[in-house]
Amino acid sequence: MTINNLFLEDLTIGQKFTSGIASVQEYLIQEFGSQYDPQPFHTNKELAKNTFFKGLVASGWHTAAITMRLLVQSNLKPAGGLIGAGIDELRWPISVYPGDELHLDIEIIETKRSASKPNRGFAKIKVLTKNQNESIVMSYVATLVVESKIKI
Repeated sequence: MTINNLFLEDLTIGQKFTSGIASVQEYLIQEFGSQYDPQPFHTNKELAKNTFFKGLVASGWHTAAITMRLLVQSNLKPAGGLIGAGIDELRWPISVYPGDELHLDIEIIETKRSASKPNRGFAKIKVLTKNQNESIVMSYVATLVVESKIKI
């Protein structure tokens, strides 16, 4: 269920959200790699066979971009939008391969009202990007700026 315009007061520790699914396509891995991370294991299927990964894999930054799209399309809809104040603990524990199907598990892990601006606060979220086998391919903790119901 998607709830639009979640204010700081609507978010609780342990609250969970999910996303849809994004299919990772080979040509998109190569396009992203060619433009932003031009290493053979992201750009050339044949050369990638002789690398650490033993095949073509998505750049971690490509996985991050897919994750951002899934986050925006998820059922977490803070009032004012997804405004990031920082990311911590970014990890890519396993690679993303052509044909993988990615989705997100999102959890509120902390909320805090701003001391200087009571009409907003911060929500820390833990984001797990998982593949079709429920294996975590990326994880991070993000701090979001969230509007409050209090208007000053």
